[in-house]
Amino acid sequence: MKILIIGGAGTIGKKVSAHFAKKHEVINGGRNSGHVHVDIDDSQSIVAMFDAVGKVDAIVCIAGEAKWAAFESMSEDDYYIGLRSKLMGQVNLVRIGQDYLNPGGSFTLTTGILADHPVVMTTSAAMVNGGIHSFVKAAALELKNGQRINVVSSGLVEDAVAKYEAYFPGHNPIPMVKVINGYVKSVAGKNTGEIIRMYDNC
Repeated sequence: MKILIIGGAGTIGKKVSAHFAKKHEVINGGRNSGHVHVDIDDSQSIVAMFDAVGKVDAIVCIAGEAKWAAFESMSEDDYYIGLRSKLMGQVNLVRIGQDYLNPGGSFTLTTGILADHPVVMTTSAAMVNGGIHSFVKAAALELKNGQRINVVSSGLVEDAVAKYEAYFPGHNPIPMVKVINGYVKSVAGKNTGEIIRMYDNC
């Protein structure tokens, strides 16, 4: 398969990319790194990326940001960071990418445990994750030509414990192999419209 991975240089992305590259052609896209550059906040940048890459068999997004801050300090513009980047960035990858995805191909988006188990300072991130989950379930009903769409939702991954452990008291770190398998399930499986939760119930 020819697999496009946006965010392939990140903590999760580099492990997912390395796994798929063992057997498939992997093209990494990123804002400042990768085989092709893309800013998912910008629809024109997404179009330019797809024009450069051409048709693919799978599109995986492990990118997008949202502001973490205390609810009382969050402004309207603070919420728009997550809405433009992680939410609409991934929505636009699907909206535009459906014309570049081969029949029977798959979209795999990325969220996280905050949609189901938010922690403090995550009103924006939790909201965005929940919105993506609803989008995936609805888009699965309308994609054509056998195209599939799923979202991988991970807990605190082992490789990010040092950076985020203080925000997730009592959460069990998720082994990277388990997270990778979530993406494998979406790309190599036949399921669609699924929220693939890779975490223990908290």
